[in-house]
Amino acid sequence: MSLSPVEPAALAEAETIGDRPEAGGGIVGRSPGQLAWARLRRDRTAVVSGAMLALFVLVALAAPLIELAYGIGPREQFQGRLDGFGMPLGYAGGVTGEHWFGLEPGLGRDIFIRMVYGLRSSLLIASAAAVITAAIGIVLGTVAGYLGGWLDAVINWITDLTLAMPFLIIALALTPTIALRFYGQRAAVPPAFQIGVLIAIFAIFGWTSTARLVRGQVIALREREFVEAARASGAGLGHMLFRQLLPNISAPVLVSFSLAVPAYITSEAALSFIGVGLTDATPSFGRMIYRSLDYLQTDPAYVFFPGVTIFLLVFAFNLFGDALRDALDPKSSR
Repeated sequence: MSLSPVEPAALAEAETIGDRPEAGGGIVGRSPGQLAWARLRRDRTAVVSGAMLALFVLVALAAPLIELAYGIGPREQFQGRLDGFGMPLGYAGGVTGEHWFGLEPGLGRDIFIRMVYGLRSSLLIASAAAVITAAIGIVLGTVAGYLGGWLDAVINWITDLTLAMPFLIIALALTPTIALRFYGQRAAVPPAFQIGVLIAIFAIFGWTSTARLVRGQVIALREREFVEAARASGAGLGHMLFRQLLPNISAPVLVSFSLAVPAYITSEAALSFIGVGLTDATPSFGRMIYRSLDYLQTDPAYVFFPGVTIFLLVFAFNLFGDALRDALDPKSSR
């Protein structure tokens, strides 16, 4: 009987737990997913970074409830808490029991509640873009790697063409052009439209790495014994792609997805920072950091809170992605 590439490693590790008390003195078989989950739980870095990510996601999902409990909205202004120069009154940029992270200089908006909604915007854009790019890359990479021939050549040509396009320059040109096309120069662009445009731009340029990764993995697997056995038994194309090949390349795809999310978070912040992503009306870490540059000496807390938050968010994603890669690697010693 032929085994898929992940099964020998799973059987080997299952045999090592035969002498454990919980195993009852016999061999207890576990699937590759169960083995990866066990490694992940033993990794302190994965546990800490996963807990941080869970906290960030919970805060983003509960943003309306936090606003209700906090009693302040992201667009409310507190001009009475500013001095004659537009600077927040009090310690560390106006930090008080009512305004936990202080107020924005000039406009007097609450920094904490804007960070909560900025976190929601960043995670929404990054997660949606990562899901779309992963889906496109998996489909194109699997089809190109398994079928080969002229279809592989066409997909490779499209991939090379996409990689040759300068992302930043095209994003700088497309984002305002699309907004002008639909809303003109005077009409306010809705936040949902801005978010949709950013997701679409990330999806157009972000699928190539996943497609290349999946294609290489499928080419390495398509001549293996378990694939030949399924083909000889009369399995159709859909069964071959989604039941035989995809389960055996899920590990690198998951790792690629976990590392793509922080990349999109920083890309969204960068585009918003230079003024072509989210506008100032929509809470965004990039816009907050951009506005804080004029107050680095007079109000350093304004750049400290959003800067540290986005750093911790991206850092936690990268740490968890590395831990996930080690956990999914059957040869890992962790």
